[in-house]
Amino acid sequence: MDLQAILPMLPLWYAVFLLSATAHEAGHAAAARLGGDATAYLAGQASLNPFPHIVREPFGTVVVPILTFLMNGGQWMMGWASAPYDASWEDRHPGRAAMMALAGPAANLVLATIAFGVLWIGMSTGWWEPYLTPEGLLRFDRLVTPGPDGAHVFDGLSRLLSIALGLNTLLLVFNLLPIPPLDGATVVAGIVPPARRLRDAMRGSPIAALAGLVAAWYLTGMLFRIVYLPVVRALFGVWGGPGS
Repeated sequence: MDLQAILPMLPLWYAVFLLSATAHEAGHAAAARLGGDATAYLAGQASLNPFPHIVREPFGTVVVPILTFLMNGGQWMMGWASAPYDASWEDRHPGRAAMMALAGPAANLVLATIAFGVLWIGMSTGWWEPYLTPEGLLRFDRLVTPGPDGAHVFDGLSRLLSIALGLNTLLLVFNLLPIPPLDGATVVAGIVPPARRLRDAMRGSPIAALAGLVAAWYLTGMLFRIVYLPVVRALFGVWGGPGS
């Protein structure tokens, strides 16, 4: 592992990860409060301030992201956060709980859309142009590079936006899978009562919950490519070539 090569990227990756995780949980907290459950709001989590989220999940928001980044050679970062809610409130209002669950992935969709929009503007105005490795491969953390009309000062911004687009797309796809304990399972459970009974049974079994996460991770790899690659093609499609 070349620490000198990957450590400069750690602040960018961590900033994007922390914003993405915080926005996701803040979405849950805000939607729950609107639906009548102020549990997470009173804990300070209906906010983009990352501190309450770090205090609640220090291992998932600090230790694991940094360790996974270093263990993967600076190619990836994983972790988690969480927002508390009142289970009795969910019992009374399963539909509202479904909206609460949906609000987290929706926050990631908003962040991915913003990142795509800024990259799209940069590509269409000539600030940036597509970047591929010498082998012709995409780089998750560097979709674009400064073009003839772009200053290299924008290189750091383009890398931050590249990470934000990919990571939030991944979080969106992963969390919407209807597999307990992911958000998608709670969305379905709020609409289909039998699905809720299955979700609750799996939640009560650590082995079943772990199996669900493993299955979701394998499915995410396939679904992510199906969603992410068309997004990148649409982004690259606005670039008209040198001198355009």
